[in-house]
Amino acid sequence: MTNEKLKPTLGTLHLWGIAVGLVISGEYFGWSYGWGVAGTLGFLVTALVVAVMYTCFIFSFTELTTAIPHAGGPFAYSRRAFGPRGGTIAGIATLIEFVFAPPAIAMAIGAYLNVQFPALDPKLCAVAAYFIFMTLNILGVSIAATFELVVTVLAVIELLIFMGVVAPDFSLANFTRGGWAGQDQFSLAAVGGMFAAIPFAIWFFLAIEGAAMAAEEAKDPKRTIPKAYIAGILTLVTLAIGVMIFAGGVGDWRALSNINDPLPQAMKGVVGEGSVWLHLLVGIGLFGLVASFHGIILGYSRQFFALARAGFLPHGLAKLSRFQTPHRAVLAGGVVGIAAIFSDGVISLQGMTLTAAMITMSVFGAIVMYIMSMLSLFKLRRSEPNLERTFRAPGYPVVPAIALVLAVVCLIAMVWYNPVIASVFVVLMVIGALVCGLSRRQGDIAPDAAFGEA
Repeated sequence: MTNEKLKPTLGTLHLWGIAVGLVISGEYFGWSYGWGVAGTLGFLVTALVVAVMYTCFIFSFTELTTAIPHAGGPFAYSRRAFGPRGGTIAGIATLIEFVFAPPAIAMAIGAYLNVQFPALDPKLCAVAAYFIFMTLNILGVSIAATFELVVTVLAVIELLIFMGVVAPDFSLANFTRGGWAGQDQFSLAAVGGMFAAIPFAIWFFLAIEGAAMAAEEAKDPKRTIPKAYIAGILTLVTLAIGVMIFAGGVGDWRALSNINDPLPQAMKGVVGEGSVWLHLLVGIGLFGLVASFHGIILGYSRQFFALARAGFLPHGLAKLSRFQTPHRAVLAGGVVGIAAIFSDGVISLQGMTLTAAMITMSVFGAIVMYIMSMLSLFKLRRSEPNLERTFRAPGYPVVPAIALVLAVVCLIAMVWYNPVIASVFVVLMVIGALVCGLSRRQGDIAPDAAFGEA
């Protein structure tokens, strides 16, 4: 197992940048598809419930991350709690989450660039983004994490600028008009819309858990990771609610509910097409998309790496480059993402746009992983009471139970409203499990203490 150990170089600020950067594109696009099915008020309710789930989840997940600082993240926790089968479920679900999110973000990057430069082909821009940021990830985690921190800070500043510029034109009447699934009054249809909007509310926070996959590369992870996670979830909840409310109150929110660039279009209605503020939003707004895109590439590469190093995927994916980065794992996820981009307009799932379909697929992976992680937390509390836990989930067992119950409700609702994508997800999980089983039978892997093995 030579050349398969990651080097710890990341501090608290880097980890905060990764945690927030992984997610912050969710504030720029994707969530507005939820307005199309739930309306502004219905989606606000859904987003608040999902925010509660994520807050409870992160406070609980941090216990696992600090107790078992491993590049596999949820894969490592579930394998330690439930053995190879548990690890397989969590590992493949996490891969699906992190591999299918980047194509959606790359397409949004293309859409934002097309606003600024109409002659550019959004699809080619999306592919170019893959090549640029896969290269940056291969060049070294310290460089990648520093870049992630810088673009994340710029993205946060830009969201605050957006809210400040549109605030004078905010109207509560605009936000609430037709706010219950297109109706002014609450109804049973509004309830259905709120459940259907769950994937797009989750998109606000999706992938924050990816910072756990940088745990092996963190300096003093038992101290730095809790600080980064707690500050990260508070940052994201504040920004998500603020952006959603201000964007929905500056004009006709229906015009923003099925597009990849809702913030530039919302600002355009306030300041005009030639305004310097609009160009600033589009220019700096790209940093938000880039931060998530870049960070999720880091996340999926570490998941491929961890599964391969443990013998669950072909072992070649665990090899490190001379920059001490899992370059083969970076490229593997890129192949899948670029193929997904070129399938836009060729393959249709439930009549959704590519972006909406990729978001929903990614969310399926995330929810299954959240459920496995919370089950692992409960199992390890019973089976390994003496495991060193420098951070303990506050309010245990209530807080993790809230996260677990809400995650299960989300999964049931998503299956009900997205049966075709749910079926594709199950097929991908089965294929992934078969590959893992075949790789484990053919491999000769040394025991790993992270999994409780001697």
